[in-house]
Amino acid sequence: MEEDGQLRSVLFLMTYLLMKRRRDINDANNQRRNEIQRRIRHRQYFFQRQRRMIMMMLAGGIRSNARIRTRPWTTTPSTDWWERVVMTEFQPSDWLDKFRMSKETFFYLCEKLRPRLARQDTSFRLALPVEKRVAVALWRLASNIEYRTISTLFGVGKSTVCRCVRDMCHAIVALLSSIYLRPPCEQELEDSAQLFLLNLGFPHCVAAIATLHTAIITPSNNASDYINPAGWLSVMSQVAVNGQGQFWDVCASFPGGTDPADILQNSSLWATGAEGRLSPAKPPIFMGKPLKYVLLGDTCYPLQSWLLKAYPEERGRRGSHTSLTKQQQLFNQRLTSALRVPQEALLRLRARWQCLSKRNDCGLDVVPTMILACCILHNVCESHGDAFMAEWQEEVAAAESPHPIHKPVLSNSVDESHAEEVRQLFCDYFEQLNA
Repeated sequence: MEEDGQLRSVLFLMTYLLMKRRRDINDANNQRRNEIQRRIRHRQYFFQRQRRMIMMMLAGGIRSNARIRTRPWTTTPSTDWWERVVMTEFQPSDWLDKFRMSKETFFYLCEKLRPRLARQDTSFRLALPVEKRVAVALWRLASNIEYRTISTLFGVGKSTVCRCVRDMCHAIVALLSSIYLRPPCEQELEDSAQLFLLNLGFPHCVAAIATLHTAIITPSNNASDYINPAGWLSVMSQVAVNGQGQFWDVCASFPGGTDPADILQNSSLWATGAEGRLSPAKPPIFMGKPLKYVLLGDTCYPLQSWLLKAYPEERGRRGSHTSLTKQQQLFNQRLTSALRVPQEALLRLRARWQCLSKRNDCGLDVVPTMILACCILHNVCESHGDAFMAEWQEEVAAAESPHPIHKPVLSNSVDESHAEEVRQLFCDYFEQLNA
């Protein structure tokens, strides 16, 4: 019995050793196989990297040596459309039509944005020049066409087009706001007041405020808040426009269903006007009294000593209007005429940058920055004297949705106590003028 037990132990030990040996051999084979596969993958990676570098070098040589002219730019391959056609064959009308600005303004913009948009070349790809990045973004803002179309046109990826638009909009807001979208100085206030008086016959006014609605895709959260009074989804912005038709203040990114009076009271413009900072330290004289400059607004805004609006015309039971005095009617006529300034400025803005007139497919994190960037670009083009083409305005009028009309503020609880006295001074002025 003892011998059988010893034999059984020996057999068990031998079986265990054989199984362990086989397992060790299998593990060694697996490690050897994994090592071979790893080396093959590394070799393939380096071969592909070397091939890409050679192709980049060849492509660079082809671009630098190509001098053959082909058919007009509309049928030129996208690989050299920008370098050869736009930079050498575009006429002044082409720059204005496609980029919404003159060639001189385009390169001025590139130089201003270069500190934020310049990129370094890498081992795998050449960085896009600043000029091409700006051109891609301007094409998107001006036309609002798909990223895919712009990608094919400029020979870049769709993600690159998206990145160019985001980067340029942020760069414009960061670098150009302090130059083209800032509070006016005393001389600018005086000049704007002169323009309102000479062109529109409204004295002592430096700016007018209005609202801009930009159509958007359905947001993921609180979509009902973005339905404006016209029934479509939008983001609403508040703008202040001076006598030259340029923007002095822009407050963007509010849901389309927000009351304009709430936007005004929560904006920096409200504090600026209430504190009298839209007028010189020594108020100018109007109708024999020192009076700070005023702004003009629609009936949806509250009446303030620095913000005037028209006298309300409420309908009676039978649909007739409540009677206004001749003074009040004349005041309403002059104010309505002066409010054409912000309306025309917004029309030119939407016509020049059609991403604001058509439905904007960008996310809500991008749209406010895009609106600010377009307002700044509008000021850049206007201050540089770039032409405005009438056909842009016709395109917008044909494609836009009906503009929302906001309800007037009928309650006097939000009006300033002595604001009616200021409005009466203007009524007296217009009555004396017509006497």
